[in-house]
Amino acid sequence: MPVVEAVTVVPVPPDLAFAVSQTTAPVRYRWDPFVRRQHFVDGATRPGKGVRTYTRSKHGLTMVSEYVSFAPPTNVGMKMVRGPWFFEMFAGGWRFGPAEEPGHTVATWRYSFRCRPAVLRPVLERLGVWILHRDIRRRIAGYAAGCVDPVVVAAARQALTTPEG
Repeated sequence: MPVVEAVTVVPVPPDLAFAVSQTTAPVRYRWDPFVRRQHFVDGATRPGKGVRTYTRSKHGLTMVSEYVSFAPPTNVGMKMVRGPWFFEMFAGGWRFGPAEEPGHTVATWRYSFRCRPAVLRPVLERLGVWILHRDIRRRIAGYAAGCVDPVVVAAARQALTTPEG
């Protein structure tokens, strides 16, 4: 099963780095170049284990994903519930940990997937690795930029101070 990964160091502590990663529209659109439209479904208003989200990518593809783990400020994981026909399985995990430099965070994002149909899997997965690797690098670079964007950081800080944040 193919895996793509990207790592960056951001100049904010892990709790704030995690909160930036979980910002929602319209703030999310300031930093996330992959997402064209995203919202919670089934009446959810905040991220959490079992919560589902609808995402339309910049490619025009849509996916409903579900949080399978949600452990602020260290990690979050998701799996595809419904998505493009060529994904048999898609999952992702984002980890956040202290960097060597105080007040900084190492963010590691990893996606794994399996394509279908099986007869096309070798070709689709090679193509998928290329596309997803490019996208994850762009996305984590946007995230790093969001970690120094005053509007994004203010929204993330506010989420940290709310009773459920």
